[in-house]
Amino acid sequence: MDIRSSLDGLKSLLGVTQQLPAAPQAKSNAAAAGSAFANDRATFSSAGNEVSLTAADPGVRADKVASVQAAIAAGTYNVPASAVASKVVDSMLGLGE
Repeated sequence: MDIRSSLDGLKSLLGVTQQLPAAPQAKSNAAAAGSAFANDRATFSSAGNEVSLTAADPGVRADKVASVQAAIAAGTYNVPASAVASKVVDSMLGLGE
């Protein structure tokens, strides 16, 4: 198995795109002060959109979500690495669809 194609497959599965850093631009102090936020932008992943859509689903168990959130906040939420690895491999192989 070629590790490069596996990484590319994982990146596409997770919706990760490589962005090259922008070249630094020189601005005058007056221009920078007037348009400090003009060039700012935020990018959200498709996963965030899916989460927001899923939260509105009537099948979501709010009590289960609340208990997981509480465990994460308390630092007691634990997922075995083997379970994560298994799901990633299954997803890459198309078995989890």
